[in-house]
Amino acid sequence: MPDVLVRNIDEKTLNNWKKRAERNNRSLQAELKEMIDSFGKTDPEEVKKEIRSSLEKYKAEGRVFSDSVEIIRELRNR
Repeated sequence: MPDVLVRNIDEKTLNNWKKRAERNNRSLQAELKEMIDSFGKTDPEEVKKEIRSSLEKYKAEGRVFSDSVEIIRELRNR
């Protein structure tokens, strides 16, 4: 199985990954491997298709969604 080396990772980012690994009772390497595997199995185009399909279904049912931009801005400014 091939190896990957990632250099110059921000220290805060690395510490966050270490904490996450600890919470999940895994080594840092196992945690990062899990993350890479899970993201690698997801096809972004398939996800987009599923989201578009769901939105079309909701629109056909007459559902209306509010614009969340203002809510997100408010949360960011906290």
